Amino acid sequence: MKSRYVVAITAAVALLSACGVFRGDDEGGQNARTTGVTSEPCPSAVDGNKGCIYLGTISDLTAGPFAALAVPITDAQKAFWARVNKAGGIGGKYEVDVTRYVRDNKYNPEVHRQVYNEIKEQVLGLAQTLGSPTTAAILGDLKANSVVSAPASWTSAWEFEDVVIETGASYCVEAMNAVDYAMEAHRPKSVMAVHLAGDYGADAAAGAKVAAEAHGLEFTSVETPPGATEQGRAITEITRAEPDLVILTTGPADAATIVGQSAAAGFKGRFIGTAPTWNPALLKSPAAEALKALYEQSSPGKSWDADTPGHQAMRASLPGVTPNDGYTSGWAWAYPMKAALEKMVADGDVSRAGLLAAVKSLKTVDYEGMLPPEAGNYADDPDTAAFRQTLINKPDDSAPTGVTEVRDFFTGPTAKSYTFDGPCFAKL
Repeated sequence: MKSRYVVAITAAVALLSACGVFRGDDEGGQNARTTGVTSEPCPSAVDGNKGCIYLGTISDLTAGPFAALAVPITDAQKAFWARVNKAGGIGGKYEVDVTRYVRDNKYNPEVHRQVYNEIKEQVLGLAQTLGSPTTAAILGDLKANSVVSAPASWTSAWEFEDVVIETGASYCVEAMNAVDYAMEAHRPKSVMAVHLAGDYGADAAAGAKVAAEAHGLEFTSVETPPGATEQGRAITEITRAEPDLVILTTGPADAATIVGQSAAAGFKGRFIGTAPTWNPALLKSPAAEALKALYEQSSPGKSWDADTPGHQAMRASLPGVTPNDGYTSGWAWAYPMKAALEKMVADGDVSRAGLLAAVKSLKTVDYEGMLPPEAGNYADDPDTAAFRQTLINKPDDSAPTGVTEVRDFFTGPTAKSYTFDGPCFAKL
């Protein structure tokens, strides 16, 4: 029979464990009080005297429509944090691990939620959560548990969520600026938004609608499912209505099918695709000539070969890779998390609550020139903080990622005057 002292100790340990004060060892070797942070070094530590901050990654790594971008995004972020660790880590006290808790969401919201639940008790935050509808599937839990997350997406919904640290202008702004640019470059009289469902495609479509109406243009919207073989209706609508400008918000393979087959059917209007519609492999596809003739890409940031300290550091950290702007986006997306972690450690509250408080204090982020510092404003209200600058690129066989810049960072009149009082896609 156990003594009352053993029973009392056992009960106390159980109580402490239930309250989260004592965790014991788990998959990450975590035995500290803060979820996702240990006093022990990271598994591949540069300095064994530093503790470890674990960040999770949930991305489209195999079967989804964005895998060709998501794999480079994830690899770039591994390289980014390896560089941070080599440079002394966070506040001289911690290194960051983004390799242990990596999961594949297959760009499926249910899978995303499932794999998030597998890792959420082992990580301080998420270094990457890819996709707008997929991230929306876990948003309630992120907010309830103060899990700060860096999205691999640009929906305007993130302007209104403190736990989501977005980088660059939203799809809504991107589409507004694309229509404003087209008014100067192509003089359209009608605009059609062809887009995936949810707050990826609908966000851009809403921005296109706002800009079209501001210019007095005829506007139509066509929702299309993902999959290159599923674009028949979209192609039919384009070739039937013959809009002067199509704003595309799909995956790369979808975009190639839509542009290539529309052109083959005689369509001569212009396409401007949001950033994720492009992959350099499209220049080797049957749609290559149509893309070069009719397509331009809007983008929230500069491409792989840009001459900024951040781009230079990225290229130096990823030697031998085939250039892909998935790398560029992934690298840029990591800067706000780095700034927030540094502020958290400096403030002395190494916890989820401390990280969230640090995020709410940031008005600028040092992107090493990849984006203007004001792109990292998380302290002000959404309308004040919303970053409104984007770029325009065109296909170019000679460019490392298949596109060259046509228009540098700019804010069109529509985005400049727009008031962000809620996610754009809710107004479509």
